[in-house]
Amino acid sequence: MSKAKQDRFLTLYEPVHERFERFCRSRVYGELDHKDIMNDTLLIAYDKFETLRSDVAFVSFLFGICVRVLSNHRQKKNTERFVNARDVQYPIADSDPQTLTDIQFLYKLLKQLPDEQQECILLFEISGFSLKEIAIIQAVSEGAVKQRLRRGREKLGQLMNYVSPENHQG
Repeated sequence: MSKAKQDRFLTLYEPVHERFERFCRSRVYGELDHKDIMNDTLLIAYDKFETLRSDVAFVSFLFGICVRVLSNHRQKKNTERFVNARDVQYPIADSDPQTLTDIQFLYKLLKQLPDEQQECILLFEISGFSLKEIAIIQAVSEGAVKQRLRRGREKLGQLMNYVSPENHQG
């Protein structure tokens, strides 16, 4: 393990760590442990770090690997398990039961969106990435990101109008 490689990797990773963790937590909500996905992604990213052509592309490189790792885990898993509040680590420290129920409800609705819209909303609203950064991560134009956000929000609004948390039974 080269010390220079390790230092360069950590220098690029540290500024995006918190947003990366929020993204992983959001994407695996109730299915897997986000730390497993983070570890798998970071191992692959470090192993393939020499293929990174530009430090500016690191975020896109990391998130692209993460999306593929998640896809591979889901393909292996074939069956979807019921989301149980005891099994989930929520991305907030609020212990109010109503808030936790609302969050669980929101994530169930998010899973009904197309992957591109779901990922875009999670990157923007939860992980705090800019439109430009999301465009790089998703390898699309900023206009496409805006459209995915708009369509995803509209679809979430429609879903929320049809189902309320009080009537929704897991």
